[in-house]
Amino acid sequence: MKDSNKVLILTYYWPPSGGSGVQRWMYFAKHLKALGWEPFVITVNERQASYPVWDHKLVEQVRDIKVFKTKTKEPLKAYSKWLTGSSNKGIPQGQVSKKGFFEKWAAFFRGNFFIPDARRGWNSFAKIEAEKCIQKEGIRKVITTGPPHSTHLVGLQLKAQFGIQWWADFRDPWTDIFYNKDLYRSSWAQKKDASWEQKVLQNADGILTTVGGNLVRKLKAKATDQSFHVLPNGYDAALMSSTPKITLKVFHVVYTGLLNDNQDYLSPIAVLNKVADQYHIRLSLAGNISSTIIEKIKKTATRIETDYKGYISHKEAIELMKSGDLLLNFIFKGADQDMISGKLLEYLATEVPILSIGDPHSEAGRLLAQASFAQMIDANNTDAQKTFIDKVARQKAKVINTMPEIKKWSRENITVALNNILEKENSD
Repeated sequence: MKDSNKVLILTYYWPPSGGSGVQRWMYFAKHLKALGWEPFVITVNERQASYPVWDHKLVEQVRDIKVFKTKTKEPLKAYSKWLTGSSNKGIPQGQVSKKGFFEKWAAFFRGNFFIPDARRGWNSFAKIEAEKCIQKEGIRKVITTGPPHSTHLVGLQLKAQFGIQWWADFRDPWTDIFYNKDLYRSSWAQKKDASWEQKVLQNADGILTTVGGNLVRKLKAKATDQSFHVLPNGYDAALMSSTPKITLKVFHVVYTGLLNDNQDYLSPIAVLNKVADQYHIRLSLAGNISSTIIEKIKKTATRIETDYKGYISHKEAIELMKSGDLLLNFIFKGADQDMISGKLLEYLATEVPILSIGDPHSEAGRLLAQASFAQMIDANNTDAQKTFIDKVARQKAKVINTMPEIKKWSRENITVALNNILEKENSD
């Protein structure tokens, strides 16, 4: 029997996976349930999953959600072990290493044999579980989210098989993702990937994205008659308001999240090091950051107290952000126009000043320009970086970085927008 209040979500990332990608649909499922929906989630069994980071505390957020976990067959753990000697350390996150012949060969292998991506081995298991769930529960609404974009191929099959309403959620670009250029892809591989992407774009009932502007323009060029809905990642308003603001004696500079060599992180750290004779600076870093990068930072920040906390839970990350006097952000090179991270919206919700390194005219740059004490500055413009840092340091603990209508970026309010999209289909 058809049930219009049931929705099936297929997502590879789910607690206890950590990182920003998992939080989008974790929160959507939680808040959809509060709005009267009955979400069902199909994901991968964490014992077999290729998760680069873990956050077991997130499990508490989704205790009441019906979750079905499946097996998977995928080469990423073996790929990681082959590349780094660790089953998790070499799982790709935001960059492609090409330092030597071995790594270049690994990039070629990844780009030409893992199409659309190396997690496609989950598809057959996810499809079987989705078929059972659709038939048993009478579900007519299905959402797939990527990366991994291979998950959308399950939605494509379910649409053809059951005639369900299906939305494909693009958290990041697919064929246009910035690191594809480093994968030595053959023309055959590029055409195959583009073909899958176009089939998904043309056959889904709607496309959800995290950012509008350039990303939607690129996608719309591939599916001109498609409907696109921008649902940003947002922030947890309850967690943000319940986390107290802590002021330290030192000038506390904070960075949280993924950090790799595809980001210009040394430029502002060198500037901070130059002004360390004026201010007692502590630089706190937390996230998935290699020991090599931490060493580079320490060599640059010789006059700064540097504290690397490793990967911490989402709650601990918010606490760290709110103890900062200045939050640092680094845009991935090549991703300026297509992506706005959920972390940046969390940064804005803390009301702490933000210095972000990247293109001021990017989507993220335009977003930050709306805030009262946040700025996107080019990596080469060290004078502007110093001016901004001095301005923040001189007003330590006195300045509030306000963002107009920040409440509209809360996870709850963004879920209301998703609810309206799903409800519209009920009334059509």
